[in-house]
Amino acid sequence: MTFIVLFIGLVAAIAICSWAFTSPNTTARISGALAALVVLFLFVLGSSVRHVSDNEIGIVVKHYGPELPPGQILATNGEKGPQAKILGPGWHFWLWPGLYDVELEPIVQVGSDQVGLLTALDGQPLPATHAFADEWDDPKQMQRADYFLGEGGGHRGPQATVLRPGNYRMNTRLFDVELVTATNIPKATVGVVKSNVGDSVESTDGVTAAIVDRGNRGIWRQPLHPDKLYLNTKAYEVTMVSTEQQIIRYGIGPETGTGKDDREIEVRTSDGFTFPVDVRIEYQIRPDDAPQVVAEFGGDQEKLQRYLASVVRAIFRNNAENVKALDYVQQRSQQESSSTDMILDEMANVGVTVRAVRIGQIGDETSLGALLKTQTDREIALQEQQTFQEQQRAAEEQKALRRTQQEAEEEANLATATYAVQIAEQGKEKRLIEAQAEAEAIRIQADAQAELFRKLAEEIGSGNAALIELLKVIGERNIEITPRVMVVGESSSSGTDAQSTALIGTMLDSMVHRDSRTESAPKD
Repeated sequence: MTFIVLFIGLVAAIAICSWAFTSPNTTARISGALAALVVLFLFVLGSSVRHVSDNEIGIVVKHYGPELPPGQILATNGEKGPQAKILGPGWHFWLWPGLYDVELEPIVQVGSDQVGLLTALDGQPLPATHAFADEWDDPKQMQRADYFLGEGGGHRGPQATVLRPGNYRMNTRLFDVELVTATNIPKATVGVVKSNVGDSVESTDGVTAAIVDRGNRGIWRQPLHPDKLYLNTKAYEVTMVSTEQQIIRYGIGPETGTGKDDREIEVRTSDGFTFPVDVRIEYQIRPDDAPQVVAEFGGDQEKLQRYLASVVRAIFRNNAENVKALDYVQQRSQQESSSTDMILDEMANVGVTVRAVRIGQIGDETSLGALLKTQTDREIALQEQQTFQEQQRAAEEQKALRRTQQEAEEEANLATATYAVQIAEQGKEKRLIEAQAEAEAIRIQADAQAELFRKLAEEIGSGNAALIELLKVIGERNIEITPRVMVVGESSSSGTDAQSTALIGTMLDSMVHRDSRTESAPKD
């Protein structure tokens, strides 16, 4: 393009000069020559101008100057060849055609889910112990080719520093950029980093340590947790390890896998029975144990499961050698417990946590059918015997219950009789007390009446006193006083005795008459 501009300017200058020199006027010829020179200068000046757009960079190639040192690709001190310093957006002058070429290249664009891996094509040689150049503290300074090759002292080869999402104006003659997908660690997963950069660490026995602290070369002890990370996937190899609980079955039946590692486990007991056992193993890799698992198995899930299968089969077979087949069937929970402890200890050495060991079906009709039938018949016989014993026990308890009830009834009758005797004794004592009280009352009353009669007799005489008492009795008992008995006798000095005798007779007759009427009255 610049040569076209120069050619156009040269043609225009020649045309002006030709026109001017055809004129007979000396002033016109001089003016035309000057105009031709101005046009030529302007076109030459225009050919030295370069424009770089916003999404481009300009790489300057110099065609004059001293030669580059051997092995050097970019010039940093004005040497001949591609220059380390690039042209930014805008207009640039004095880049004369023939002396300079300007190559326009697109800027480097890194997407939001990408990371740019850098390889420097120029710089100091990498140390023999390094596969990657060390990371830069200031990536922006690194991206300046003149600084990288000058005072920055950058190394040729793969760089540990990466380009994160964004746009970069970089000299593509220095850096080869490879865009790769950013590292995304999903949920329930950790990323175990194998670093290819950093210092090597030796273990206590002088061997290079497999697991190291972050920043050293080897497998980092600290895993990366779920996140989107912009790592140099060549300098830092990330192995994804699931931390979810896993279940693997060594089972009987078509639903299990066809591989040799997940088929059922066959055991042989001490009494010579061989039969399959359906086993389920629940295990998990904890985040802190994931680096050890990667160190042991390299993140290969199949390799881990093959190792687990080997451990499980060996432990189950060893445990079965010490028991009889029938005891093995009956001691399912004990077998589960002992196997869990042994498998847990073994797998803990490689960073795997065993949660549980579940034993499902034990044996089948072919291997244990006869033994199980014998056991079933025995169990039925034992159950029948237990049923008979229970019935006998129930009959004995019923008999004891009836005996107890009878004894209770007899005790109740005895208690009733004893109570009745006590009541009778108490009634007797009550009647005796009442009779004694009544007798005492009568005695007291008789004594009082006697005392009264005595005093009355002293006052009015004994005969008159007796007559008064008789009249009281007649009044209380409604005795007829009309004499039905005639009493005849000699008269005494006083008529009182005769009268008294008559009244007594009348009272006796009345009492006899009343008693006869009572005896002759009809009974209900």
